[in-house]
Amino acid sequence: MNPPLVLTVAGSDSGGGAGIQADLKTMLALGVHGMSVLTAVTAQNSQGVQGVWELPAEAVRAQYRAVVDDIGVQAVKTGMLATAALVETVADLLSSVEAPVVVDPVGVSKHGDPLLAETALDSVRTKLLPVATVATPNLDEVTQLTGVHVGHEDDMRTAAEAVLSYGPRWVLIKGGHLPTVREAVDLLTDGTEEHWLRAPRHDNRHTHGTGCTLASAVASGLAKGLTVPEAVRQAKEYVTGAIAAGFALGAGIGPVDHGWRFRD
Repeated sequence: MNPPLVLTVAGSDSGGGAGIQADLKTMLALGVHGMSVLTAVTAQNSQGVQGVWELPAEAVRAQYRAVVDDIGVQAVKTGMLATAALVETVADLLSSVEAPVVVDPVGVSKHGDPLLAETALDSVRTKLLPVATVATPNLDEVTQLTGVHVGHEDDMRTAAEAVLSYGPRWVLIKGGHLPTVREAVDLLTDGTEEHWLRAPRHDNRHTHGTGCTLASAVASGLAKGLTVPEAVRQAKEYVTGAIAAGFALGAGIGPVDHGWRFRD
């Protein structure tokens, strides 16, 4: 049997810890066939992003059509889209796809470097989030998109309601940056049912690529036919192990270990 097919639409990370590189590593580790649409090239390492070059919309559209029209997809994950033009191009392409779509609304890098233009925020809200099966914002991205500040676990419900108002079927509010809890706690909800996911918080600074990895793991689970809650549960388990195994790389923040399950 052929493996399930998952397409990532995202930017490149030359350091290999996040972006397209992290997506494809995650997909391989989880037993699906990863394919890619490149939206931007970054000059990036463990210390930050030194440069960003967006691809033209026609290049993104051509890559997408080449994959989807010939090979097909069983799930799509979006990451760094950089500009309003690219957000709207990708949203338009995804509006007719029947496969589930996981939207990681990437706004800034792990090092705080901007990866989404301010002028693109409205396009994310009104064009991209409405086509999402699952949106996976972290707390900074929640604030960027909705204005809601999450300082405590109780605020995550308010954040989820604000994101759901833009139209995704489910939202996963990632609470890993919450300073007030000892666990890494996330909230998955569709506005009706809630799933609180908790995992140990590992004392490891090498966490570059966690958001990309989690969204790709969710997409991989959906491509296998899992329900959204089960896909997210399994994705969190995988990411928790990858964070625990994160390793130093260069002089800055190293990546999570996408191949942790294969190590002795």
